[in-house]
Amino acid sequence: MTGTGTEVGKTVVAAVIAHTLAAEGRRVAVFKPAITGLDEEGETDHELLRRASGSGQSDEQIAPYRYGPPASPHLAAAQAGEEIVPSRLLAAARTAARDADVLVCEGVGGLLVPLARPYLVRDLAVDLGYPLVIAASPGLGTINHTLLTIEAARGAGLEVAFVVLTPWLERPTAIELSNLETISALGRVEVRTLPALDLTDPVTWPRLSWER
Repeated sequence: MTGTGTEVGKTVVAAVIAHTLAAEGRRVAVFKPAITGLDEEGETDHELLRRASGSGQSDEQIAPYRYGPPASPHLAAAQAGEEIVPSRLLAAARTAARDADVLVCEGVGGLLVPLARPYLVRDLAVDLGYPLVIAASPGLGTINHTLLTIEAARGAGLEVAFVVLTPWLERPTAIELSNLETISALGRVEVRTLPALDLTDPVTWPRLSWER
C-alpha cells in the first residue's frame, strides 16, 4: 500500500483491505516499516491497522521503527540517534507474513520517501515483491501525482494492482469524475473509490476486495 503523498488515505485504504480480508476468513497480518508522529494525539496508524485486521501482533511486530516527531522516517530516526536498517525491515515483514494467510503492508509517505539513505520505500516494495495499491486524492492535481506514482512503480518493475480515490463524495463533481476516467485511461489501471468512513465502526465500512 502506497500513496501519492502524505494524508491521502493510505492507512484508511490499507485498513479497509485488511478488514475485508479478515471478514473473508483470512488470517491477516499487517506491517508498516516505520511510524512517525506518535507525539500527536489520536489512534496511530499501526493501532488502526491492528484493529481493522483483528491481528494480535505487537507494536514491534507491526512497525519495527516508531518515532514521536511527524517527520520523514530517515530524519526521525536520525533525530533519535538511530538508522533504519533495511535487513531488519525485510526480516520483520517476512516473519509477519509467515504467520498469516495474507500480509497487508503499508508504506510511509510516497514511494520515493527515504527510509534510510539511499534506501527508499520503493526499494522495500521491490525487495518484498508484492503487488501495489495506490491511494490518491480525488480532487484537483491528482492526475499528475497519481500518474507519476504509477510511473515510478512500474519503472522499478512493481505491479500496480489498482488505484483508490478517497474520500469519494456521494455526489462527485465533474472534475472528480474526469480525474477517475483520466487516471484509468492514461495509467492503464483499474481505479476504485472509497467514501469517507467512520473509523470507529468497521462494521459500516464497505468491502474493498483484492479481487473483483
